[in-house]
Amino acid sequence: MCISSYAQSFSDYFTDNTLRIDYIFSGTANQQEISVENLSQLPTWAGRRHHLSEIPLDGNGQITVKDLKSGNCIYKTSFSTLFQEWLDTDEAKSVSRGFENTYLVPYPKQPVEISVSFRDKKGNYNTLLKHIVKPDDILIRKQGNTHVTPYVYLQKSGTPENCIDVAIMAEGYTKQEMALFIKDAKIACEALFSHEPFRSMKSRFNIVAVESPSKDSGVSAPKNGIWKNTAFSSHFDSFYSDRYLTSSNITDIHNSLAGIPYEHIIILANTEQYGGGGIYNSFTLTTAHHKHFRPVVVHEFGHSFAGLGDEYYYDEDLFNGVYPFDVEPWEQNITTKVNFPAKWKDMVDNGTAKLIEGGGYSSKGIYRGAEDCRMKTNTCQAFCPVCQRAIKRLIDFYTLP
Repeated sequence: MCISSYAQSFSDYFTDNTLRIDYIFSGTANQQEISVENLSQLPTWAGRRHHLSEIPLDGNGQITVKDLKSGNCIYKTSFSTLFQEWLDTDEAKSVSRGFENTYLVPYPKQPVEISVSFRDKKGNYNTLLKHIVKPDDILIRKQGNTHVTPYVYLQKSGTPENCIDVAIMAEGYTKQEMALFIKDAKIACEALFSHEPFRSMKSRFNIVAVESPSKDSGVSAPKNGIWKNTAFSSHFDSFYSDRYLTSSNITDIHNSLAGIPYEHIIILANTEQYGGGGIYNSFTLTTAHHKHFRPVVVHEFGHSFAGLGDEYYYDEDLFNGVYPFDVEPWEQNITTKVNFPAKWKDMVDNGTAKLIEGGGYSSKGIYRGAEDCRMKTNTCQAFCPVCQRAIKRLIDFYTLP
């Protein structure tokens, strides 16, 4: 773990630019490795400038940036990935595959050592890669100074330094359909800010709609034999699950955002088919023209932005292996009771929340804080009190010194 015990100012170690790191995560269920694919410099830094060596959530992986000369931890972030989800599939037991992943860190003034760690089923973090980045490396590509994707702000509350910057992107919209995309992006924005605590903390967000064009209209649905040529090559049937809509073309997503201040990503798919996906500190991807568009985009953003776990479960699943019962999940809205006092026990004590069995896909051994919640069903109109507090704490972490 990276622990900071000294006063640190952003300007001590970083310039007002972004270091974008493209990785390839590859391997099987038994062995994984990480490779550096590309390094890029972006024109500005839109992330936090305080709590630099802290993380609000553990995530399924962590990136640590250390000043090479002093060894001080100067920045840290956490994440989850599609690759780590794939590791739990049957295919991963016998086949090696590679997945793109991209992360943003502030651009260092001096050489740094960057390490990438994965969390195992027991909650331990194992470092898979360490690499040194020299800021004057001539092979760090400069991006975002020209050929910026057209965009429009739907909400601008302040500067990127003071606000959380969310980019809403078009997937499966042709150039001729961009007016439709902007309309859909406004609906997504309205849906998000109709929920607490986003509603009362709206002034801490900037929302930009990015007109990333596709050659084909719609998105791929392999089960139906439909393959489309779209901006990010997204498709349903991820891991053979009908409703799981994802993209593995992560570098294309970030290439389309070069030159635009952003921290979090929502991708709208131009389709009526039901589905979506949300991966912590990676992206939300959701259908835009299904009747449940509004609740689904908010639910998936609960995953990708706030790192919330699913609170629904299947009656036939007593233990599915996703959350071992002897390990406390890092997600703040579900618990195995291994370390319940660190979650919402105080809310149970004061009567503002409950402890109800069933969540994290298992009907037994995993607990949630309310009968219903936006993280459980599409029909619930709000996040439960536990989720609301978790989201509020995260917004405060990003926006308050």
